[in-house]
Amino acid sequence: MDAREISRLGERHVMVRDQLEKRGIHNPWVLQAMLDIPRHFFLPESQQGKAYDDGPLPIGGGQTISQPYIVASMIELIEPDPSHRVLEVGVGSGYSIAVLRRIVKEVHGIERDPALLDQAQARLKQLNLGEVHLKVGDGTLGWPEAAPFDSILVAAGAPKVPTTLLAQLKPGGSLVIPVGGRDEQELLRVHKNAQGHIQEKVLYTVRFVPLVGAEGWPD
Repeated sequence: MDAREISRLGERHVMVRDQLEKRGIHNPWVLQAMLDIPRHFFLPESQQGKAYDDGPLPIGGGQTISQPYIVASMIELIEPDPSHRVLEVGVGSGYSIAVLRRIVKEVHGIERDPALLDQAQARLKQLNLGEVHLKVGDGTLGWPEAAPFDSILVAAGAPKVPTTLLAQLKPGGSLVIPVGGRDEQELLRVHKNAQGHIQEKVLYTVRFVPLVGAEGWPD
């Protein structure tokens, strides 16, 4: 590891301590994954100096990489386990997928922008994280061929919870999704119990790009 990377590792230690642990992120797998995965690697060169700042950053194409706390919080909310299979809707830069892959057995990701997906795939391959399943498509329709999933993360704001995604969630699993308007949403944790009944919990206000698709916003 060269001097530059050592310096950036120090920045990640500060990020994990000040932005995550002090705000109540306690899952040890999540904290270690956030420390291990180099967030700057998933940013355009012009943004890499801000990689460990406490906020979202632009990645091109009108998309953003989420604030580190939001990434860690959403992943902690699905209660990840090393045996789990997880679907992420809205791959974006690939950062959240990389964090997930450090924790869980299998990750599937859907992205509607082919250029963003190509970039994410190249970055993930360079990090040697193991197999990650990615495809271009309408994330609101999920990935039926690979379902069901232990949990589902949606990294875009929806007008409502897509029923197709709920159908692809295993009993006992959780779906974490921002729901509300195009500019501001409430983060929901939707839990499907062993009998298939749905329970929703509103967590906090967030701002995500719109979830576009058949069960989302019109393009």
